[in-house]
Amino acid sequence: MTGIIDAVLLLIVALAAYGAGFVTYKWILVRKRNRIISQSQREASDLLARAEEDVASLRDQAAAEARSEFEEDHRSLESARTALEKEREEIRRSQRRFRNRLDRRHSKLNSRTAKLQQRESLLDKGTRAVKQLQREAKKVRSEAEKLRARAESLRSEAAQRHAQLDEELAALSVKQQALDEDQLRLKEAILRKTSELEQIAGLSTSDAEAMLREELVDQAKLNALAKIQAVRDEATRTAQREARNIVVTAVQRLAASDTLDPVISVVHVKSESVKGHIIGREGRNIRAFEAATGVDVLIDDTPGAVVLSSFDPYRREVARIALSRLLQDGRIHPQSIEKYVASATSSVETELKEIGQRTAIDLGIRGLHKELIRIVGRMRYRSSYGQNLLKHSIEVARICTMIAGELGLDAKRACRAGLLHDIGKVIPDSEELTHALVGMKMCKRYRESEDVCNAVGAHHDEIPMTNLISPIVQAADAISGSRPGARREQYEEYLQRLQDLENIAESYKGVSKAYVIQGGREVRVLVEHERVSDVRMSELADDIAERIEAELQYPGQVKVVVIREVRQMATAR
Repeated sequence: MTGIIDAVLLLIVALAAYGAGFVTYKWILVRKRNRIISQSQREASDLLARAEEDVASLRDQAAAEARSEFEEDHRSLESARTALEKEREEIRRSQRRFRNRLDRRHSKLNSRTAKLQQRESLLDKGTRAVKQLQREAKKVRSEAEKLRARAESLRSEAAQRHAQLDEELAALSVKQQALDEDQLRLKEAILRKTSELEQIAGLSTSDAEAMLREELVDQAKLNALAKIQAVRDEATRTAQREARNIVVTAVQRLAASDTLDPVISVVHVKSESVKGHIIGREGRNIRAFEAATGVDVLIDDTPGAVVLSSFDPYRREVARIALSRLLQDGRIHPQSIEKYVASATSSVETELKEIGQRTAIDLGIRGLHKELIRIVGRMRYRSSYGQNLLKHSIEVARICTMIAGELGLDAKRACRAGLLHDIGKVIPDSEELTHALVGMKMCKRYRESEDVCNAVGAHHDEIPMTNLISPIVQAADAISGSRPGARREQYEEYLQRLQDLENIAESYKGVSKAYVIQGGREVRVLVEHERVSDVRMSELADDIAERIEAELQYPGQVKVVVIREVRQMATAR
């Protein structure tokens, strides 16, 4: 048993020794292999480095050789390309020369073909003409044969007639001899009687003829003067009668009554609460509206109405449209007021052009300049002595048309002059000319005819009349203005006084706008805040008031209000 155990232990020890030896062998073998592997790797890396160096040197050498070969090939290609380009350019020149020669030959061929065609057509025409001439020649020969036969018959008839005429001439010669003898005897008798009369009267024949001629001339002059005077008197009576008939006819056909335009406009509001929005906080909205439009806004207890008052119909219409649009929008503040006033001004200007175009079309006037059309439309919002200026001009144009038609003159030109005769009243002029001369200058600027320009400038006798249309326009203007109730002198003087108030205020430096409100009892002056200071405002108000007192005559008092508004705006984004 002990031997078995010892054998087992010995076997175990032997196995352990074998295992230790085997592990040691493996470890030595692994280390040797690793050492060989590392040495191989170093050698491989050295070989790889040397190979890379050799490859790089070979690559550089190959690249240099390839570059030199490429450059050589490139130079050869460039030379070949240059030669090819020269050959191509030479081919192009040859082609152009050939094409030009070919075109010239084609043109020559075409011209020759055209000439041949023309000659062929001429030959055809000549052939047809020859055939036609042959046919005509046959007809002429046949007609000649007929005429020859007719001539033979006429010749025989003429011979017979000639024989008869010879006989008649012989008889007439005998009668002529007898008449000559009678004439000689008559002359001798006249001479004897003339000598006897000269002896009795003591005058020669020439003296008697001169006396008789003078008496006849004097008698003819007296008769002619009497006849001329009678014709002149009859023409005067007829002209006066015809002139009265023409004027009466024109007045009867245009006996319309133009009433005075009102000086207020009414804007209807939906509720009384809207009036408070129009006034605004502490009255800022109404002040901004009056400053922007130049009209007086009257808000009272009248239900559903706001009254706009101004002597200028143009301003009043702009204010009416602007206020109506503000009420439709509902947002009433100074910024929106300025926006809608500008929009209303643009709308009124557009309306003026439409009114001018419609007026020209109604009167049959064509070719009127667009600026003259705008001025004609602007007459819709002006008055002359209480008479609407556009209606007055239309009436004058129609009267001119009727009178010119009755007199046989150019009715269209007379109508044109009648429509334009008062355009100077709506054109502000810095030279202080009369409205007739201003209108004539405007017509000349827009190339109206000389007759129309003279009629416009001479209808108040400020320049001489050079044509028959000018007195017609003057007469038509007088007819339209002299009708009972057509004009009011006091109203025109009142409007002129209001205009003078505005002109005085606007003549000072720094004044941007000036409006007369309250029927001429207040002048509101808007100044530029950059040019007029607060101290200068009081001085400016005093200066304007003193000048109004010195230059104008007016009832009551005129209050001068100078407004200097400073407004700053910013936009948040």
